[in-house]
Amino acid sequence: MQLLISPSLRHVTVLPGNGVREFIKVKVRARRVSYRMLFYSLLFFTFLLRFVFLVSTADTIDAETKCSSLGCLGKRLRPGILGRRLESAVPEVIYQVLEQPLGNDELKGRDDIPQTLEEFMDEVKNSIFDAKAFALKLREMVTLLEQRTRNAKIQEYLYRHVASSSIPKQLLCLALRLAHEHSTNAAARRQLPLPELVPALVDNSYFHFVLASDNVLAASVVANSLVQNALRPEKFVLHIITDRKTYSPMQAWFSLHPLSPAIIEVKALHHFDWFAKGKVPVLEAMEKDLRVRSRFRGGSSAIVESNTDKPHVIAAKLQTLGPKYNSVMNHIRIHLPELFPSLNKVVFLDDDIVVQTDLSPLWDIDMNGKVNGAVETCRGQDKFVMSKRLKNYLNFSHPSIAKNFNPNECAWAYGMNIFDLEAWRKTNISITYHHWVEENLKSGLSLWQLGTLPPGLIAFHGHVHVIDPFWHMLGLGYQETTSLADAETAGVIHFNGRAKPWLDIAFPQLRPLWAKYIDSSDKFITGCHIRTS
Repeated sequence: MQLLISPSLRHVTVLPGNGVREFIKVKVRARRVSYRMLFYSLLFFTFLLRFVFLVSTADTIDAETKCSSLGCLGKRLRPGILGRRLESAVPEVIYQVLEQPLGNDELKGRDDIPQTLEEFMDEVKNSIFDAKAFALKLREMVTLLEQRTRNAKIQEYLYRHVASSSIPKQLLCLALRLAHEHSTNAAARRQLPLPELVPALVDNSYFHFVLASDNVLAASVVANSLVQNALRPEKFVLHIITDRKTYSPMQAWFSLHPLSPAIIEVKALHHFDWFAKGKVPVLEAMEKDLRVRSRFRGGSSAIVESNTDKPHVIAAKLQTLGPKYNSVMNHIRIHLPELFPSLNKVVFLDDDIVVQTDLSPLWDIDMNGKVNGAVETCRGQDKFVMSKRLKNYLNFSHPSIAKNFNPNECAWAYGMNIFDLEAWRKTNISITYHHWVEENLKSGLSLWQLGTLPPGLIAFHGHVHVIDPFWHMLGLGYQETTSLADAETAGVIHFNGRAKPWLDIAFPQLRPLWAKYIDSSDKFITGCHIRTS
């Protein structure tokens, strides 16, 4: 193809490659059309035609089927626009067979189903299969493997539930030895703190921390990590709250293992005047909750026998049976203003955390009039841990929840929280908490099913100040992929989940972050064979 343009640019001649002379004469009016624009336009279309020719020719050479030049270009650029849509190489009968579900009972007693991919390929090679027979055999094998995978996953969750719900013999040994020490050794019964340090318990110039726990070993790790990383430990006051049965071992441990110059207070719930005066809403709610759950759940056996629930749903249901979620230690934080009427601000710590930095800067955070300083759990690099919104905890199919809350609103975490008790006393947070707990019990646990965080999300709604994620890293008790390097960069790490660091099911790469705060030479630790590595 040749393009001839007259010197005056008023005539353009196109000579096709077949030798036939054709003239395309274009009358150009100098006043209206730019010669330069016409020239470049024709030049562009010339190159475009050559491009179409080359592309379509290459496609025709490569393809097994014939197509027109324009059709081949359509197939190369986008099927279904210029050319006809490419058809799938998979026979339609395979789709039809695979889309038909296979019942669980249909595979019972069958011994002719391949157990592995290797067995499946051998059977295919040694038999004459049409497409339908191939799809049927593939469906049977995949369905069988899915059933076995589901059952194995459920068994894993059940074993983890049993392991996390039981008291390890090492912890039981420690509690018994300390209780014996408390009864026979006067040094294990000394007053905590010493009389001259008692005024510091209500002095707001100190940094006050609250830990509620019935686990002596866990409490010791929290206390050690808090004090050892403090820049001014003499200004730290740790208030440890425990129950009646654990009070003697807890007092014995901290009497024999003082953390001077920090100040440690150990009190049982029955030592608080407010708690002993009469009816305590949280205790009444717990009693009702236990009755409802025992009737509603039917125990772990009924949960794992479900054929309709997915494994992660069964895991969540098993978790509701865990003793932690029915422990008064997990509920008592909602009564902090009443338990500490003289304090203005406290930091509440769970007993499955480890402190890795000085926490005194938390008192410099401006709460902007909010009550609860917490880390949000809907933003972060770990999408498994940091992807929690209200819809993950509350049942938005219930009208009471749907009309009051936004399902996509970001959730926050318990475990390391700054509580402005002075601001809290001006609100109705505690009343709101107990109201919704009562409503959930009346509805048969249809508003939420797990733990104290859901009613906390409701009660503190609008009263939360978001703090930097550095102060609280979550998921070390269920996110196995968390690396040691990432965990070491956080100010506080939280082993929330079943894989607690004092259990054998703890993740081995993360356990050293907790175990390093245990003295391996201590006589109680060695006597009860508690691992420190």
